[in-house]
Amino acid sequence: MEPKAPQPRRREGLGEERQKGACGEGDTKTHRAPDLVQWTRHMEAVKTQFLEQAQRQLAELLDQAMWEAVQAKPQQNNPPLSTIPDSRSKTRELPPGKRKVFIIRKSLLDELMEVQHFRTIYHMFIAGLCVLIISTLAIDLIDEGRLMLEFDLLIFSFGQLPLALMTWVPMFLSTLLVPYQTLRLWARPRAGGAWMLGAGLGCALLAAHTAVLCILPVHVAVKRQLPPASRCVLVFEQVRFLMKSYSFLRETVPGVFCVRGKGICAPSFSSYLYFLFCPTLIYRETYPRTPSIRWNYVAKNFAQALGCVLYACFILGRLCVPVFANMSREPFSTRALLLSILHATGPGIFMLLLIFFAFLHCWLNAFAEMLRFGDRMFYRDWWNSTSFSNYYRTWNVVVHDWLYSYVYQDGLWLLGRRARGVAMLGVFLVSAVVHEYIFCFVLGFFYPVMLMLFLVVGGLLNFTMNDRHRGPSWNVLMWVLLFLGQGIQVSLYCQEWYARRHCPLSQTTFWGLVTPRSWSCHP
Repeated sequence: MEPKAPQPRRREGLGEERQKGACGEGDTKTHRAPDLVQWTRHMEAVKTQFLEQAQRQLAELLDQAMWEAVQAKPQQNNPPLSTIPDSRSKTRELPPGKRKVFIIRKSLLDELMEVQHFRTIYHMFIAGLCVLIISTLAIDLIDEGRLMLEFDLLIFSFGQLPLALMTWVPMFLSTLLVPYQTLRLWARPRAGGAWMLGAGLGCALLAAHTAVLCILPVHVAVKRQLPPASRCVLVFEQVRFLMKSYSFLRETVPGVFCVRGKGICAPSFSSYLYFLFCPTLIYRETYPRTPSIRWNYVAKNFAQALGCVLYACFILGRLCVPVFANMSREPFSTRALLLSILHATGPGIFMLLLIFFAFLHCWLNAFAEMLRFGDRMFYRDWWNSTSFSNYYRTWNVVVHDWLYSYVYQDGLWLLGRRARGVAMLGVFLVSAVVHEYIFCFVLGFFYPVMLMLFLVVGGLLNFTMNDRHRGPSWNVLMWVLLFLGQGIQVSLYCQEWYARRHCPLSQTTFWGLVTPRSWSCHP
């Protein structure tokens, strides 16, 4: 008997089946080839992003270690600033390793925009703006019978903008010339009496410079009754110039005094001029620079900032003005107040996001690109915060760095390391007062809503809702409190705005100016 003749045939069948299966797999691979290519490219992008992030963090750690080593090295002619003798002939040290280090890095949203899923959220906001425009046109067409593109709110807010820009010129010239010239006077090697005369002249120049920045914009805004957006230009530039002037002198004067007898050691004028325009409030002689300017990126950011302004006008015009314009005509009641606050939570959080995106991302990145400023970390991932202490640190890194360097650190240097709570309260106090001053300047009346929310409520939340709290529930709680806080601000400020127009004072008095008019306005 022949042994199992069908086996070769069965092998052929199996071979054919395998060949067919291979052909089928080949077809599947043909279909899956684009997916594999796309996945490979995605993994390469993830790898590149991971390596860049690791390189940035490593560079930051190395820079920090180098700075600590330089500070720890004893110098003969230039003693470190971290040691100052006190009344008991001991040394008081500054907090170690806290100096701002600038490195080349992109803004977080620019990195996130490279991910398609996050870019879809950006597209949703654009779609919301389109819906607002379409609804506005449709309502005008139905109610009026014709298309009416009303930009009354936008035109009113930016009224007298040329006057605000003309007022900006002497503010800028004063900031450009006075602090630098004062530093040169202090750095000039002279005899004792002559140096004292130069130092006194420099102090007089600084006093005149401070008076120009503090008095001129307030005088113009009050006398000419500038509208809110034009006032924003003046008050933001006023605060910015004051903070930059202080940073320039704070960073350069100690070194100048240490080597004053060896000749002029003032920094170059070009570095100071660059500092006045670059998007940081911490002065350095040099900053990391990018190799080229992407003008399409600059135009895109300016266009997005303009779109955010239009977006804000649509939100105020459609969601706030119809509600609050007539609210002050009705008797004040707790029920109406609570309903208005809840109604304003949506517009309030939209305004918060628009201000963040327009200024902290678009505006600062546009100037950073034009000046080839390398460090674009103007904010961190504040939206992931599970505590208000982390939110305050990551929302506005530019201002936080200034407060941390010149209020918190200097407070610890003056009061000692044990006074961390006092130094932190000082940071909250300075920040709250400046925020309230900005609101008072822009709106034209004193109503300390921002002061109470920032100093009292924000201070309590900073100490109670701290970094020890983790988890998604704390992030949800933070967003709930942000919604309510924004609703309170929008509701109370809008009510006071219209109350002061519906119920003007018959006689101007101090208490009439500082007392909220919305509490007693019944026209």
